[in-house]
Amino acid sequence: MRKAVVLVALLAGACATNPSVLKSAQIPVVQNTGLPSPTTADLTSASRPYQIGPFDQLAVDVFGIAALSNKQVQTDASGRISLPLVGTVEAAGKTPQEVATIIEDRLRGKYVRNPQVAVNLVQTVSQVVTVDGQVTKPGLYPVLGRMTLERAVATAGGLSEFAKLNDVVVFRTVNGQRMAGLYNLGAIRAGAYDDPEIYANDLVVVGDSPARRLFKDVLSASSLITTPLLILFRK
Repeated sequence: MRKAVVLVALLAGACATNPSVLKSAQIPVVQNTGLPSPTTADLTSASRPYQIGPFDQLAVDVFGIAALSNKQVQTDASGRISLPLVGTVEAAGKTPQEVATIIEDRLRGKYVRNPQVAVNLVQTVSQVVTVDGQVTKPGLYPVLGRMTLERAVATAGGLSEFAKLNDVVVFRTVNGQRMAGLYNLGAIRAGAYDDPEIYANDLVVVGDSPARRLFKDVLSASSLITTPLLILFRK
């Protein structure tokens, strides 16, 4: 019994802590609401050539090769495309012209003496949101239509076992200023405030709950203390 009491006390102490995924004091923090929408300049960069990303749709046209004439392809989740005679091309991070050059190099000599290749962007959905931390499938996900925080987390497979609902941070650049908003998914789900909108280039980080980890470790250590620990979590 004494062992159980000590473990319950440790668990209560872990619950009392409130670690945040925010580590830098240089980033302004907006609590729950009020994180402003990014400007057009924040979402696009006119000074840079367009770089192909995941799920972009491209038009590939190779003069003189029917199998590659006016062919539309879509990059996969890793930004790759696959073409007849050419094989798999790593298109992510490259400009359409750079991809055209790769295709020309692979065709030259084998199929065409002097290939002429045109690659054009048909549609882009490569403006993505990054979802990281305690979610099932961290990664980059395209912003399709109106994306909210809950939808972004759901797109990443939902929360993991050790996710901390009240420690979810959205990092965003607005007018060139890096900002962060701290959100509580539990409060959003309870209707305390609206599900905030997520934009392209946002970074969503779901925090880790030490209490949940301790709870699992304790349960694994001894089945004798299962009941008092479960009672503690019901409060």
